[in-house]
This record gives sequence, structure tokens and C-alpha cells, in this order.
Amino acid sequence: MRRLFWVALGATVGVLVVRKVTKTVQAYSPSGMAQGLSGGLSDLGEGLREMAGAVREGMTERETELRYALGIDTSTLPDGRVMTDEQARALIEDPTSLRAK
Repeated sequence: MRRLFWVALGATVGVLVVRKVTKTVQAYSPSGMAQGLSGGLSDLGEGLREMAGAVREGMTERETELRYALGIDTSTLPDGRVMTDEQARALIEDPTSLRAK
């Protein structure tokens, strides 16, 4: 009975080791490396597109604030705020400053 237990245990460990080695070999083969690289690059590309969209959105918002402060646009800001004269002057003097909301 003890021998049967050790044979079964050895066979199980052998199968697990062979599966792990096969997975590792596949991951480091040229096709496996290409597959892993393409997945990573697609994630990087998606992140860059998302970041570019956020930057464009911020630029549009800031441009609207600057146009309002310079008197080019006289309507209210898109979010419904009304900019005071002091806020407009401060924005014109330092356009890169943080927004006061």
C-alpha cells in the first residue's frame, strides 16, 4: 500500500513538472514571446490613447477659460460658472496656474 501511494505521488509530481516546463518553454519560444509582446504593446497603446484624450479634454477646458478671461467669449463657462474679474486677471497673468473652482 505504501509503495502504491509513493508511485501515485511520483506520477502526479511528474505530470505537474512536465506541464510547468511545457508552459515555460512555450512562453519563451519565439511565438510565445511575440504573443506576450503584442499584448503588452496593445495595453501600452490603449493607455497612451486614454492619456491623450484626457490631455485634449483639459486643453479644451483651459482654452475655454482663457477665451472667457480675454473677453473673446462672453457667455458663461461650460460648467455654468461665472468668472469674476479678479479670476480673469489672475488667469491672464499666469495661464499655467492651478484652477480655482
